[in-house]
This record gives sequence, C-alpha cells and structure tokens, in this order.
Amino acid sequence: MKINKCSFYKTLFIVILLSQIYIPSFKINIFFQLFVLVFYFSIEKESLSIRLIKTITPLIVIFILGFIGFILYKNPLGYALKDIFHFIKPIQGILIGYFLFKVINDKKIFIKTIIQTGFISAIIHFLILIIFVDLSSGSISVIRQFTRDNFLELFALFFLAYNQFFYHENVFSSKKKSRIIFAVIFTSSVLYFSRTMMVGALILFLSIHGYTKINQKSIKIILIIFISILSLYGYLYSVKIDRGKPGLEAFLYKIKIAPEELFKTKIDREDHKDLWDHWRGYEAKRSFALMEKHPFSIVSGTGYGSLVNLKFYAPLSSDKKGLKFISELHNGYPYVLYKMGIIGLLFYLFFLIRLYSKVYKKFSFENVFTSAIGIYYLFSTLTITGLYNTSDTIIFVLGALIFVAEEKQKREKHD
Repeated sequence: MKINKCSFYKTLFIVILLSQIYIPSFKINIFFQLFVLVFYFSIEKESLSIRLIKTITPLIVIFILGFIGFILYKNPLGYALKDIFHFIKPIQGILIGYFLFKVINDKKIFIKTIIQTGFISAIIHFLILIIFVDLSSGSISVIRQFTRDNFLELFALFFLAYNQFFYHENVFSSKKKSRIIFAVIFTSSVLYFSRTMMVGALILFLSIHGYTKINQKSIKIILIIFISILSLYGYLYSVKIDRGKPGLEAFLYKIKIAPEELFKTKIDREDHKDLWDHWRGYEAKRSFALMEKHPFSIVSGTGYGSLVNLKFYAPLSSDKKGLKFISELHNGYPYVLYKMGIIGLLFYLFFLIRLYSKVYKKFSFENVFTSAIGIYYLFSTLTITGLYNTSDTIIFVLGALIFVAEEKQKREKHD
C-alpha cells in the first residue's frame, strides 16, 4: 500500500505536538523529535535555506555560547548534556515545523492541522477533568492539578476564529462544525484558568487587530489597558484575598501576587508561604549569587552543567529528600543570563524582537501570527522560560509559519 506523503507528515506533526503536551518526559520527546529530523533528512535529502539560517542564527549563537562556561568552569558532564538538549530544543522545533510543512506545502492544511490538534487536545483535557479531577471541590488548584495550560489550543482557537478574517474562506465546509469545534476549544481554554494563557489571548487579539504596531492608535489602546491593569491591582490590594480559599478567590490571589512573584528577591526562606509565593524571584537571586563568584560569567554565562544552589532541599522532584541544586529556572531572563551571560541574553532578545518586527511588514496571516509569537515569548519568558520551556508547542507552529512566509515571498517574486 502506497503511503500518502502529505498525510504521513501531517499525522507525524500531530503526534509530535500531542506527545509534547501529554508525555511528561523531556528525554522521550527530545529524542523522538531528533529521530524525526534524522529520518526526514535521510529520506527527503533537504538542505537549509539562507532565509531559515538567518532566522535561527541567534539561537545557534546562544547554543554555542553554552560550551564556553562548560569548559571554563568544568561543570558536570551529566547536567551539561541535559542543558545542551534544553538549548537545542527551539532550533529543533523550528526545523521540524518548517520541514514537515515544506513537504505538505499547503497553508490551508497547516491551519487545519493546528485546529484539529487543538480540538483533540481539548477533548483529552475534558476526559482528564472528568476522570481524574474532583470538579465538585470548586477548587481551581484541584482543576489545574493535571493540566496547567495549553497554548496550542489558544493558537488553534485564534486560527479558527480569524482564518476568514485573513483568507475570506472557512477552514471547514460546515459552519456548524466550525462552531462546535470553536465552542469545545474555547471552553477547554477557559478551564485551564491560566494567567499566562489570558495574557497570550490578549496578545493575539491585539496583534491581529493591529494594536501591537507602535502608532498613535495603539498607544491609546496600550494606555487604556495599562490603566485598567493598574485599576485591577488597586482593587486587589484594597481588599483581603485569602490565599487558601478555593475557586475564584484563589485565582484572584494568584493574579495579585504575579508581579512580586517574579521580581521580589528579599524572601524569608523559613516562611514557606513567602518562599513559594515568590519562588521565581528566589531562584533568580540564587543564580545571581553564583555568578558573583565567577565575574566573567556575566559576559558569557556559567555554561552548560552549571547548577544553582538553593541552600535547602526543595520538594521539586519525586525524591523524598528533594533537590538542593537545580539547573533550570522558571524566569527565562535570569535563566538565559545565568547560563549564557549578557551576550546570550542580547541574542535572545534580538531573536524575539525580530519576530515581533514582522508586524511592520505586509499585513498577512503569517506575519501577524509570527509577530504575536515574538511578543508572547517576550512575556512567557518571565513566567515559564519562554523558548526554553521543555513542554512548549508554539515553537513548532513558528517553524511552519516561517516556511509559509518564505513560500509566499517566493511566489510574489515570481508573479
């Protein structure tokens, strides 16, 4: 039986995305994705385009920088290997999205694939909630115990909602089918109760409607949003919100502490409430303490295999004793600075800002969503390590968008 190449690579892409979301093992995912790339290049005999190489050059530079600190400070090889795979992941993800859809070469199939995968993921989410979660508890922390966020569903939702806005055609032949799929993905997205997903949705909405391009109109909108956020926090700090209460109150408490959770570094380690509410700030503080011992690391980082001494055993693993040394931080900016120094952080920002700058080019589906991804990573780097989040799925979407944009540019040159 002859295998349809388009269907095969589409199915493979869906499997990669779903395994990235639902298989918790970073090792299994990274080696599976590496196997897919090796398989692809051995079968398709493809080469990297100049445009693609230029796009991923900042990530390649960051990846190479990690070896400097590894050699200088003689870091443990085992931890170094783990870090190497962490920092190669976004490069690998872009290549997978780019090349699998280079074979498929159909933007409508790409959009439909993301929506279908988002729908499958939403159904899985509902099944998890029904089977494993006590919904009657009314506790948001209980509802989020097994499913904390899902940005693939968020992008699927906006792909479905705005496809006609860009292409003046429906993804699915039946409007009823589109509405059902939209309702399922939307409901699932809401039930994650994720602060980062809420901000991601706002970024996508503002990008699509042109408010992320800096002009007089967008500045007014940004000011309105800024004042609204200040008003919200003014209200949250004016009322007593109990940290331990279930439901909406717990969610509001999380929103209330979000800014200081990231930046507060004066933390009482013995006060567990203070420590866990400001964990990202504590991690960053400990990483900077290590860099002070090696002043040159401020320039090029502490490199692969470097570890942050927490000064106590934190319950961050299945080990009953806990972990005293960690290699990864939640806040991606201190993480990149700690591992790759100022040079690495500048290249990281350059890569994301260049993605964002697509909004100033021709208004199109691929440019708008690529720009939105750049802004999304600029924000998510603060909370979930951005590009270097081990469970990130958007990097594969980005790879496909880069190919779609490249193909469109080629067609326009020939026309």
